[in-house]
Amino acid sequence: MTIILEHPQALINIEELPKQKRKISVELLEPSLFVARFNIKTSYSIELIESILKLKGVGYLCDEIARDENQYYTKIPLKYLILGHVKPEDLKNKRLLDFGCGCGASTVILARMFPDTEIVGIELNSKSLELAKLRVKHYQLDNVQFLLSPNSNRLPENIGKFDFILLNAVFEHFLPNERLTVLPQLWSLLNSQGIMFFRETPHRYSPIENHTTDLPLINYLPDSLALFCARRFSKRIEPNATWESLLRRGIRGGTEAEIINIIKEKSHEEPSLLEPNRLDLKDRIDLKYAGLSSLSLKSKIIKALLKTIKLLTGYTFVSWISLAIKKP
Repeated sequence: MTIILEHPQALINIEELPKQKRKISVELLEPSLFVARFNIKTSYSIELIESILKLKGVGYLCDEIARDENQYYTKIPLKYLILGHVKPEDLKNKRLLDFGCGCGASTVILARMFPDTEIVGIELNSKSLELAKLRVKHYQLDNVQFLLSPNSNRLPENIGKFDFILLNAVFEHFLPNERLTVLPQLWSLLNSQGIMFFRETPHRYSPIENHTTDLPLINYLPDSLALFCARRFSKRIEPNATWESLLRRGIRGGTEAEIINIIKEKSHEEPSLLEPNRLDLKDRIDLKYAGLSSLSLKSKIIKALLKTIKLLTGYTFVSWISLAIKKP
């Protein structure tokens, strides 16, 4: 049986599969529309699928579901990021903050991965939190709570301390002033010897800006010229987009040095940048490629080149930053 959800921009075909699974396929009515992913298999209910479609639109319906249900999208990278640095038992009866949790994909993954850990998701968008709560209901989780941020520069009050804090594909979306205000607030919530994890932040100086525009060399251009090129040459950017909107979408990424320097300057503490040493990981380059069933020849060459650069210079460069920073 196939259910069709009608949308002004597309038809959403939902095919019923065995074992309470469904296959979603997007059939565009406007061929020029950007779609991050055209199909996905899911265990989500029709109600949950409709809620995601309403909030995320045709372009990101399947992508939003994949964040939770495609294990290579979020689950496996989070596993290697966290358990590459700490043992599973180190999270038992601890508190973990998933900051900027969005629609809750990372939060429900963490809650299932660490059932004896209290998981708190914080998000600025109330509609995203409504969807996150539907995900919690779908999985019948009891170790999760969600909190709404009052604004982009402040955290909810009286939320207590945390042993671990995760910013999963979040830091790049902070505006410059928010990086200076929000990051120190988060650091102040971290217990002594606690760890702050960052995942999937695009490197500010990567040769290809593949987060927001998919354009090469734009990271090296002045802001005004980068805005012109984004408007003119990127299929993902509207002709009237503003620079602030592109900053919010993550066009400038971040660097390890920027993150650590903000923490140092605002907290007057000496954070420690950790190297992963578990799950057969030796450094952050290994972390970048961890969990893949196999590497293409291109990926093998790039990984070998990055290892060589590190050996010769001591500098670790990856196009997407994932790191752990420990509080003294």
